[in-house]
Amino acid sequence: MRSFEFYTPTRVIFGRGAEEQAGAQAKALGCSRVLVLYGGHSAVKSGLLDRVVSGLERDGLACHALGGVQPNPRLSLVYEAIRQAIEFQADLILAIGGGSVIDTAKAVSIGAANPDLDVWKDVWLKKFVPEKILPVGVILTISAAGSETSDSAVLTNDETHEKRGLNTDRQRPKFALMNPELTFTLPRFQVTCGVVDIMMHTLDRYFNPPKDDGVANNVTDELAEGLLRTVIANGRVAARDSHDYQAMSELMWAGSLSHNNLTGLGGVKDFSVHQLGHELSAMFDVAHGASLSAVWDSWATCCLDTDPARFARLGEKVWGLNPEGKSERELGLEAIAATREYFRSLDMPVTLPELGIGVLTEEQLEELAWRCTFYGKRKVGAFRVLDRDDLLAIYRMANHT
Repeated sequence: MRSFEFYTPTRVIFGRGAEEQAGAQAKALGCSRVLVLYGGHSAVKSGLLDRVVSGLERDGLACHALGGVQPNPRLSLVYEAIRQAIEFQADLILAIGGGSVIDTAKAVSIGAANPDLDVWKDVWLKKFVPEKILPVGVILTISAAGSETSDSAVLTNDETHEKRGLNTDRQRPKFALMNPELTFTLPRFQVTCGVVDIMMHTLDRYFNPPKDDGVANNVTDELAEGLLRTVIANGRVAARDSHDYQAMSELMWAGSLSHNNLTGLGGVKDFSVHQLGHELSAMFDVAHGASLSAVWDSWATCCLDTDPARFARLGEKVWGLNPEGKSERELGLEAIAATREYFRSLDMPVTLPELGIGVLTEEQLEELAWRCTFYGKRKVGAFRVLDRDDLLAIYRMANHT
């Protein structure tokens, strides 16, 4: 096996009523003042916010709540939340929601602990690595991003329309309370976007640079393939019935495992599809999961010949395709098609126009590719390293009706 390092400090409490443990977990960390972050109206309308705040206060904790976190979380709200956290003297940031709220909480936890730093210019653009950070807790309500156990967070600068990620183990949540029943009221589109995101967090690790030394991490591959099969099967069920506890619980746990690095141990993360999708959601404010399904087929077609055997293995191990009489490339093409058609079966977009943004102009495609290279400062990916021309070719390939 290839060497790796694995770190998972998040305490997970999973099952019905898990959210009731928020106060106990906060007190176990020695915290007494909690800034509660949430998104839109669902946390209020469902009564979840009131139940959580009331429970924290019964446990003797002071609380201050701030809502309004949007999908593709905005830097402007992060700045406001940092201001309120400092003013409230918060010692714990508790996120009630999915990836957008959790990523916001992570940014706030850094900014509030380092008031002399600008969380975007100094931290997110990687000028400084913060040593101090407030603890983050999570009550998960959307299975998708896996941010509840990951080392990553993504923010959108609403002034420049740039979307950037930050990875540091310091911002991994201290605890994640995961009750699948809290996902029952999600709209179908959010459920299916989550399915795509979970799959892509796994696939962006599964497709790592090919090696010719014969060394493999077979346990890692088997974990990834088993997770993908589980998500595919339960995604079909959840798309029909979001009140199916078994399906929603499988997706919730798979989301966490897909992004805590377990499914990529010993490999090199690629994340080209995420980078391509980030620029689409930054420019057009489309749903994150939808941006990923819209470009995956084109990325895969572009990268097939980098390692046809890897795509062939995906087809055989995940999609159950019969390899008999087929070349690795032929089987790889079938695997790409099977993935595309699965996304279609969930009514997820597989081209750029299907995102609802129309057929893009050549100027828009060139701008997307340029932004994806951080204005010429980087190449993207590891499975196949992509330069601006490669990225532009992928966007062009996806830009059809």
